[in-house]
Amino acid sequence: MILFKDRLDAGAKLAEKIHLGKGDKNPIVLGIPRGGIAVGYPVAVKLDCPLDPITLRKLPLPQNDQIGFGAVTLNKKVMLNKRLIDAGHVSKSEIDAVVDEVYEEVLRRDRLYRGSRSFPDLNGRTVIIVDDGLATGFTMLAAISFARDNHALKIICAVPVAHDNAYDLVSHEVDSIICLHIDRGYSFAVASFYRDFPDMEDEEVISLLQHIHGS
Repeated sequence: MILFKDRLDAGAKLAEKIHLGKGDKNPIVLGIPRGGIAVGYPVAVKLDCPLDPITLRKLPLPQNDQIGFGAVTLNKKVMLNKRLIDAGHVSKSEIDAVVDEVYEEVLRRDRLYRGSRSFPDLNGRTVIIVDDGLATGFTMLAAISFARDNHALKIICAVPVAHDNAYDLVSHEVDSIICLHIDRGYSFAVASFYRDFPDMEDEEVISLLQHIHGS
């Protein structure tokens, strides 16, 4: 089912559904790189607020890198999918090795995307966390945890599509969740809802961030 032309189109449609109130203080859009930056760009433009990367990455299963068993954040906080681990899909020694490797990439991306800018102060702010879709929800959970650790006042999750299990998982951890399409099918792939869904390159992320920061 094709719902969006590309990530920017999805972000534009998502932006129309986000309405902030008087109680939403100093809002900021945090995009999960890479795809969440492209989706978050039209949202930040419409809300006239900053867009920043919330740099973290899923932890891929050693035997299938398309499936994540959790995620690791910029402060090396690890969020694990206990169901996959209890089922024996990944061992403790494998977990540690994957975390170390993925965390190095998180640090590399953050240095590249943010440059000399420090991570924004979230204290007392309304934070809108954006990604291009929720498959398992664990990457979003890690982003939510990171925002909470950084004293966000209110956390909104905004995504174009989500599997219903991921939607339910995430909805209990945020003040509100905005999703344009919730899918209940057994087989779910975020890419299947987009006409064009190429892997984004670092240069595209940097270009969008520079454009919105006026540099």
